[in-house]
Amino acid sequence: MPQQTTEIQNGKYRQRRRGVRVNSRVPVAIEWTLPDSTTQRQEAHTRVVGPYGCLVVLPQDLALEQRIQITNLVNQNKVAAVVVWKGNRRPEGWELGIELQNPRMDFWGLELM
Repeated sequence: MPQQTTEIQNGKYRQRRRGVRVNSRVPVAIEWTLPDSTTQRQEAHTRVVGPYGCLVVLPQDLALEQRIQITNLVNQNKVAAVVVWKGNRRPEGWELGIELQNPRMDFWGLELM
């Protein structure tokens, strides 16, 4: 999932996410470059969004640390991103945690603060 920080509290490690996360189905386009320098593009949708990332369901399986560009198809905002988590394959595609790189706070067009 999107970037987390680790804290030690009462002698135990605890994960803390950056920012608010909300369930939201946003249509997106994911683009990435293959080793032969061709660009692939796949449309998908989010399940959860936050100011620094999202959980996306993508028909195509991508590798961890794959660098991508994500486009919000509602408002056409684009941002560089990285696959930081791989979940299960569902009937509609793979669950992937995406971390946005230097996102604008209005990337999703939602109030997330």
